[in-house]
Amino acid sequence: MRRIVQSKKLQNVRYDVRGPILVEAQRLEAEGHKILKLNIGNTAPFGFDAPEAILADVAHHLPHSQGYSDSRGIYSARTAVAQYYQAKGLRRTTVDDVYIGNGVSELIMMVLQTFIDDGNEILVPAPDYPLWTGAVMLCGGVPVHYRCDESNGWNPDLEEIEAKITDRTHALVIINPNNPTGAVYSEETVRGLVDIARRHDLVVMADEIYEKIIFDDAVHHHAATFADDDVLCLTFSGLSKAYRVCGYRAGWVMISGPRHLATDFLEGLTLLANMRMCANVPAQHAIQTALGGYQSVKELTVPGGRFYEQSKLAARLLNDIPGVSCVEPTGALYCFPRLDPEVYPIADDEAFVIDLLRTKRILVTHGTGFNWPEPDHFRLVTLPNVEVLTEAIGRIAEYLETLRD
Repeated sequence: MRRIVQSKKLQNVRYDVRGPILVEAQRLEAEGHKILKLNIGNTAPFGFDAPEAILADVAHHLPHSQGYSDSRGIYSARTAVAQYYQAKGLRRTTVDDVYIGNGVSELIMMVLQTFIDDGNEILVPAPDYPLWTGAVMLCGGVPVHYRCDESNGWNPDLEEIEAKITDRTHALVIINPNNPTGAVYSEETVRGLVDIARRHDLVVMADEIYEKIIFDDAVHHHAATFADDDVLCLTFSGLSKAYRVCGYRAGWVMISGPRHLATDFLEGLTLLANMRMCANVPAQHAIQTALGGYQSVKELTVPGGRFYEQSKLAARLLNDIPGVSCVEPTGALYCFPRLDPEVYPIADDEAFVIDLLRTKRILVTHGTGFNWPEPDHFRLVTLPNVEVLTEAIGRIAEYLETLRD
C-alpha cells in the first residue's frame, strides 16, 4: 500500500514552541512526572483570570451567537477596534479597515496566503515568533531574517535590514513589543523601520499583540502612526495576552495607508475570510467590552503587579547565574537569556533544553526555535508567581552548574 506522507510544503516548516520538546514533556507527564511548562505564554494555567466584565458579556451574548457572523467580524467588534486606533491618532480608520480572526495566528496565515507568490521574500526579525517564519515558508515565500541587536536592547539593526532588500522583497515584519526578547522598540527604531519600507515600497506587517504589556518608562509606538498615506501597514493585535483570554482566540488585523492601491489584495483577503465562514462569534463579543472598559492590565504592569515583578525577578535571577546574561525586558511576558559559549559550549540547543527537561522537569524553548542563528539562547516564560519562578530558575541554575563542572 502507498504510504501517506505529509505535504512537501511542510518540509522546512517548524514550530518548536510546541515541537519535540513538548512531546518529550508529555511523555514524562504520562510517566507521572510533574513538569513546569515555561514554553508557552498561556496566562490561564498561572492564575491570571479574565476580567469579569468580559466573561459576563460573552455569556450574555451566547443565545445570539449561534449563527455565522459577517466573515470580517461582527459590527460592534470591528467598530470598537476602529475607534481604538482612531484614539491612537489613526483618525481615518473605519470599520471596513478591520478583519476579526480566530487569534492573530489565523490572520497572519490569511494575510500571507493572500499576499505571497512563490519566491517572494519577506523580511522577518531574528529572533522571531516562529509562526511568521513558518507561515511565510508554507505560503511559498522566502523568510529573510534581519538581526536584532542584543547589545542595543534587542532593537533591529536598520542598516542590516536595508542591506538585505532585493527586487524580490515585498514586506517587512515588525514584532513590537517583541517575542521572545521582551524588547519595546524606541520611536527612532519604529520610524526607521517604516522609513525603510517607504523607500523600498514594502508592506509593513506589524505584530503588536503585546502592546499593552510594557514596563517602567517604555512607550509602545504603533508602526501605522508613522506610515501616513504612502506605506500600507497591516497591524495585528488581539485580546489573548492583555485580557488573559488566550483560549477565546479573539484577534484582529487593521489595514491603514494607501488602501486604494491595495483593493485587489483586500478583495483576496475578503475571499479567504469568506472561505473560513467567520471567526468564533461568542469570543467576538468580548472585543467591544475589552477595548471600551476598564483596562485592568495596568494593575499587572506597574511595580507591585505580577507581570512587572515576575519579569524583573526573572531577569535578575538569570543574570546572577555565572555565564548567563539577560537583557532586561521592557515588555511582553518572556526573557531571552544568553549562555556564554566560553562557559557553556552548547552545539545543539534543542538537546540542551530536552536534557534540562529530563533532569530538572523544567520546560523552556531553545533559541534556534525562534530562528536565532546560534545555539546560545533560550526563552523562558515569566508567568509563574515569584515563588514558583524562583524555584524554576533555581533548578536551571543547578543544572547549569553541572555543565560548568
